[in-house]
Amino acid sequence: MATSIHRRRGVRVTLAVAVVATGAASCSSSGGDTGARPSSAGNATYTVWDPYPQFDNGSDWVKLLGTCGTQAGVKVERTGYDTTDLTNKALLAAQQGNSPDVLIVDNPVVSTLADAGVLTTTEETGADTSAVAPNLLAAGQTGGKTYGIPIGANTLALYYNKEVLDKAGVDVAEVKDWASLTAALEKVKASGKKGITFSAIGTEEGSFQFLPWFWGSGARLTTLDSAEGVAALSLWTDWVKKGYAPNSVINNTQTTSWQEFATGDFAFSENGTWQLANAEKAGFEYGIIAIPGKDGGTAPAPTGGEFVTMPVQSDTARYTASQKLVACLTSTDNALATDTTLSYIAATEAVQAKQVAADGELTVWVDAVKAAKGRTSDDLGTKYPKISERMWGAVQAALSGSTTPQEALAAAQAAAASATQ
Repeated sequence: MATSIHRRRGVRVTLAVAVVATGAASCSSSGGDTGARPSSAGNATYTVWDPYPQFDNGSDWVKLLGTCGTQAGVKVERTGYDTTDLTNKALLAAQQGNSPDVLIVDNPVVSTLADAGVLTTTEETGADTSAVAPNLLAAGQTGGKTYGIPIGANTLALYYNKEVLDKAGVDVAEVKDWASLTAALEKVKASGKKGITFSAIGTEEGSFQFLPWFWGSGARLTTLDSAEGVAALSLWTDWVKKGYAPNSVINNTQTTSWQEFATGDFAFSENGTWQLANAEKAGFEYGIIAIPGKDGGTAPAPTGGEFVTMPVQSDTARYTASQKLVACLTSTDNALATDTTLSYIAATEAVQAKQVAADGELTVWVDAVKAAKGRTSDDLGTKYPKISERMWGAVQAALSGSTTPQEALAAAQAAAASATQ
């Protein structure tokens, strides 16, 4: 299992602060107006909507958009929206016939927009996806069709506090499966420190954090109450019962979970690439290992990150320039800088290799992304949110002690089956 150790001094972290917090919006001159546009004839302005409002016009991201526009022979008019707001505006714009030419959206949203008829397929636009890792591309596939190209990905791993593990006599290299991880947590608790913190809140964040353990058991989202799924939920429940994980996990977001780890009292924290900058500020020596599967190996963690898509246009002649913009934004030449700016691991092996060459400490994240899986993969598409809601409900019920993992997941499976019929 890949591992990476970081010291506060002398460590260069390639990834920047992640795009999970919103800041001052950077709006185009139109202010995101969805008013009617003239056809492509005589109109060289192409609109791009993205979920990065924290990047202003002087940022590397916006500069890249301008460069791609120049190369495509068009002017780019860009608007950055909050992720949730972006989805709603994209659906409304499609209803009004005023969709942007290029739309960059969170990967689980792709199937929702595709199902609503908002997006073109890569077959229609001629986009080349051959170099994209199949497990990452799968997040943008539904019904046998592909609806965009991933701009990069992030995922989850385990951060650890080396001092806490040393004090407990734990060799992190020996943490290779659930049994060895649980044994390590037992030693940490015996040493007077705290074991592991994670987010089990009753939202998509809770499902996102539970999925590596669920998938790492061999379970499938179509059968929540399988023996494997019950084993995964029992693992979390047992950790809380034995005091290896705090009761606070039931209300923890990924941010509050990180804040617990940052106190220096915990051995492990399940979190993502977006915490690397904060890890450097933590004041203690830390490392990162992949989340182990039940019987070893790297567990499939869910992919985060966005897809570059092309919404349907009444004037299909616009697709030619739009595809040039998409190709530019996802090209090998630009992906390294783009994914560094966005705090992502690249979607192609060629760029992943460049990232590792530039910073060997990213190896653990590249390995995690290679093993990762899209939440809407396995052709779940728009069924995933309905299943996820029932899954996080089961996690909450089991961790609160109101029911057993078996009973919680059985009820969740029945509800999910009814909701997805």
